[in-house]
Amino acid sequence: MRFAIYLTFVMLQFICIILAGCKSNIHQETITSDLPKKVAEIGVSEDLGPADLKKESGIALSDENDFEAVSARQTIESDAKRLFENRQLYSVIEPEDLPLRSGTNIPNIVEYALRTNNPIGVKLYHRTIFAKAQVIFKNCDRYPSSSKAQEDFIKTGGPKWDLYGLDPDGDGFACDWDPAPFRSVRADE
Repeated sequence: MRFAIYLTFVMLQFICIILAGCKSNIHQETITSDLPKKVAEIGVSEDLGPADLKKESGIALSDENDFEAVSARQTIESDAKRLFENRQLYSVIEPEDLPLRSGTNIPNIVEYALRTNNPIGVKLYHRTIFAKAQVIFKNCDRYPSSSKAQEDFIKTGGPKWDLYGLDPDGDGFACDWDPAPFRSVRADE
């Protein structure tokens, strides 16, 4: 069954790639086939370069990648002045304390991470020994992230109780959730 779903998915991707390729080829052919007509309408020879095209037709192409053209307009000093003026427009936003989740029953895992100091894998809470790795992975797969699993773990009695088998090693952290990033911010202060 899974193989059939996978095969269907691959076939759909293949069809989309083919259709996207056809669409871009059609668009490209339209542009290139209209080009001689447009050049003829303007009255410009196809042998002219970008600078000649601008002189003849008034159509300007960007020369920002042309060092000589840019260096004729800009100097190192004018560039430094422009950068300084732009930096004066920046506004620095200082970090603030994390807002509390008032009015909700979702546990604050940041607060939990900062209240604890045990390393990952150090057993602090009693767990049953019959939890198999397959069951743990299956339980953790129900959550989109380890942070969501940690929230649910705390909400349902964790770390003292592990009703859904999310913390088999008893360290208080569900589904490989890592408090280190939150703790490192506290350590930097």
